[in-house]
Parts: sequence; structure tokens; C-alpha cells
Amino acid sequence: MWHLLEPLHALLYYSPEAFGEAAALGYDTTERWPAYFAWRAAPLGAAGPDRVAAAFHSFSPAMVARYVPAAWETAEPAEVLAGRLRAVDRTYRALLGDLVDRPEFAGAAALARRAADAAVASSGPVTSGLVRADVAVAPGSGSVSPGSVGRPLAAANAGLPWPEAPHLVLWQAATILREHRGDGHVAALVAASLDPVEALVSFAAVGAAPEPVFAGRGWSPAEWTAARERLGARGLVDPEGAATEAGRALRAEVERRTDELAAAPWAALGPDDTARLADLLGGPWLAAIGSGLLPSENTLGIGKV
Repeated sequence: MWHLLEPLHALLYYSPEAFGEAAALGYDTTERWPAYFAWRAAPLGAAGPDRVAAAFHSFSPAMVARYVPAAWETAEPAEVLAGRLRAVDRTYRALLGDLVDRPEFAGAAALARRAADAAVASSGPVTSGLVRADVAVAPGSGSVSPGSVGRPLAAANAGLPWPEAPHLVLWQAATILREHRGDGHVAALVAASLDPVEALVSFAAVGAAPEPVFAGRGWSPAEWTAARERLGARGLVDPEGAATEAGRALRAEVERRTDELAAAPWAALGPDDTARLADLLGGPWLAAIGSGLLPSENTLGIGKV
């Protein structure tokens, strides 16, 4: 389900329509990062760089500090949130055409919303056996449900009002679900004693993506090398930087725990409705993957099955 939903969320960071909306808000669009940090962090409110770096986890704090809090000096979070819905609306209509107005799209949106609601209403706290993260709540959203404890980005997005249009509902549900999974992944990495740069180095070590792909997270060569040396001292990578048997086992355990922590919304939706949603997402997924907008090599494995 993650493989099906993640590309539908990630279009926000790559589509020309989204860059157009970002430019209209005043962001520099000669690179994607000013808009990326604004779009993704806006549900947290006018968060500072430390809070954003902690929630995003894999980015160098120095890189985050280049874009936050400057993002909120360009546009307030409420303006960014309105702009990102306009960006998604334009992106989906350009890519999917009249598919967004068909009953099957509304059906997919309804099922995804049920899963997203379950993600923060019925899942157990991410802290079960793990390190607790701070809880973040979107401005004006009220209290946080027990299922969102330790899931700052999921809780912040779940605290936003639901849009009315089915294609925007689908995007928001996909966003809540991917951030719910991501928050759990961060907790699993912390429990495995992998700091942000070590998480990337260990992921590259198992062949998830070539090392240059991870350069976009802002870590310097010296920081990368130091992290590799720390992992080597733990017996997790060999002198060439490839994962040892212990390193592969640790990453496998991180992924197993991530899956476990992400399972609640799909258990709540049930196998039949989950399969139905997967079927309904096939067309939009193919359009997103086939659009050429998403990078063929990335740190998340988008488009790989």
C-alpha cells in the first residue's frame, strides 16, 4: 500500500503546477528544497529548524537551517497549506484529467480516508517498546488521539480539516498514511541506535540506492565518512562501506518493525477493502509513475516493487 500511495503524495514535490504555486507564494523555485520544506513542514505550524530536523530525521540540521524558519518569513503556514492544496488540485487534474471526477476515484478517496482516520485513532502508540518522540499538533487542531502519540507529522496532518474534493481527500489521506509510516520508521531507527546520517549510510550499505543519491540530504563528505566509521566500529559495515551480515540483519529488523508499526490502519480497513483500494489506486499509480516527474533513483524506493 505504501508503494501505491507514496507516488501520489510525492507528486507535490516535483510537479510544475506545484512549483508554480510555490513561486506565487514567493519561494525560490530554482531548486526544489525551499518549497519542499514549506509544503511538508507547514502542518507543524511555524516550527523552528530543530523541530523540523527532528521530525524529518534524515536531513542535516545545517541544511534544514538554510530553509527554516526562512520558509515562514516568505509565507505563513496557513498560506502554505492553502497553496499546497491548490498545487495538488492542479497537479492531479493535469495528470489524471477527468479520472478525478469519476465515482471510482471517490471510492478510493473514501477508503483511503478510513485508513488514514484509523492511523491516528486506533493504532497503538509508536512508543511501544521504542523511544518516544515529541507530539506535534497543527495549530487549532485540538487534542491528539492516543494513536498519534509519538507520530508528530502524522498527527499534524491529521489535525487539518479534510478538503471536499475526492482527489484532494485521497492526497491528504495518502499524506497522513505516509507520515504515519515515516514517524514509525524514525522510531525504529532510534531504537536501533542509528542517528540520522547513520540511518542513510546503513541504507546505502544494503544497496537501497547509490551513495550520490543521498547527497540531497545535506550531509558533508566528512560527516558521511565519520558515520561509516561509527558503523564499522559496530561491525555493521565493512571497510568498503558495504553492509556486513550484522548490518543487513539490523536494517531488516528496522524494516520489519516499521511494517509492524504501520500495520494498524490496514488492519482496521480490513483485507477486502484494502485489496479494493489497491485495485482502485492502480490507474493513478501508473499515471504518477509514468509521468516522468518522479526521480528514477531516490532514497525511498518509489516505483520499485
